[in-house]
Amino acid sequence: MSELNKEVVDLVWGRPSSGGVSASIFRRWTQGMTFCVVILTQEHLLICYLDTKFVFFFQAFLLKNILFNRESPNWRQMSEEEQKTALCSTLSEILESACSSPSTGFCLVTWAKGQSPHTSTHTNAQTQSHPQDVPEPESTALAAEELDFERFHSVLHKRTVMSVSDLREEVLSFYHTWRGCCGVLLFLYSVILTKGIENIRNEIQDTMEPLIDPVHGHGSQSLVNLLVTGHAVSNVWDGDRECSGMKLHGIHKQASVGFLTLMESLRYCKVGAFLKSPKFPIWILGSETHLSVFFTKEMSLVGPESPSEQARRVFQSFDPEDNGFIPESLLEDVMKALDLVSEPEYVSLVKSKLDPESLGIILLGPFLLEFFPDQDSGIPDSFPVYHYNGLKQSNHNERVEYVEGTALVLGFEDPMVRTDDTPVKRCLQTKWPYIELLWTTDRSPSLN
Repeated sequence: MSELNKEVVDLVWGRPSSGGVSASIFRRWTQGMTFCVVILTQEHLLICYLDTKFVFFFQAFLLKNILFNRESPNWRQMSEEEQKTALCSTLSEILESACSSPSTGFCLVTWAKGQSPHTSTHTNAQTQSHPQDVPEPESTALAAEELDFERFHSVLHKRTVMSVSDLREEVLSFYHTWRGCCGVLLFLYSVILTKGIENIRNEIQDTMEPLIDPVHGHGSQSLVNLLVTGHAVSNVWDGDRECSGMKLHGIHKQASVGFLTLMESLRYCKVGAFLKSPKFPIWILGSETHLSVFFTKEMSLVGPESPSEQARRVFQSFDPEDNGFIPESLLEDVMKALDLVSEPEYVSLVKSKLDPESLGIILLGPFLLEFFPDQDSGIPDSFPVYHYNGLKQSNHNERVEYVEGTALVLGFEDPMVRTDDTPVKRCLQTKWPYIELLWTTDRSPSLN
């Protein structure tokens, strides 16, 4: 194993006390990015499908490109050439997001010459490529079944391209590599080396924590953030925070796709606006152990940040413990950060109005009502939504499918329209507190 590969292994897998990563955990990450047909109402949708946590980043970005970047209005069906273009565009986009500096270029990790593993050919009509799409057979040094952890890391090849146009061409040329054995892991290593090992270590809060748990095989929050935002920070709040003299890094800009987690409903964390309100209405949903995807085509849900949303985000940056209030001594700083009038006399007047009982605190609600009253969010009362969980055992009759439904976003809790109390709903309530979900299926989709 080369020194570079050893650095990657230490970063991704850590240094397990037993001396290595278990074969079962490693096998979970040696899949390719295969396409299959998933049923959606009366039509088919070809999607990228895998049984690992890593797929949902691809799935979210792939959906973004299919729903919003294609000219065809029929997003439920794709030709094989469109599949190829969509997948490679998605992979290129993630690599571009991870690149720290254009001067360092982009790194692609592939097989060393003649070392591509041989796997049996799929005959399933849902996943089989046309003959003209199949590459010429390579001279293979080993069968996929022989590819253990050590052997895998001894047959890798790194190549660097310096421009975005060259990157897109190279990613496209390796289409069958991404779809073949270990395509997921090869791409993950490509993202890590494109980002830079040292850059990742500088962003991770605990450098001893591996990106993949070597015991359970779960990706860390740093890995989630790296793939969603291009930054391997360990937290999900907006901006950086100080804690006992230590700077804790968070998210610094609006993400393309969002992230919501059930852990917030349990008050283990607080997801910031940059992940809750992404550029496109697609969210990765996190449970205790799994990720799934929730999306809609309703772009009004994610428009540019409104003044009241900005005010909420700035106010909460001065309230790191999420108390819903700040000390009155910080009011002037909040007003300055929002470019509001902050002359001492005016600030004093606002304090007396927002804290009439002289408790020494400023509540978020009254603050927003004072400066941003009656702002219409522009969110429709109802809109169609879809949920996708790629695990067979999490779907009805083990049939992987998109579950379609309607979301109702209310301004208050109405017991007359209360639907269910499932983990999916509790997760979504961290963004829309009074959301109700009406699914077209007999049972609600699973978050796990």
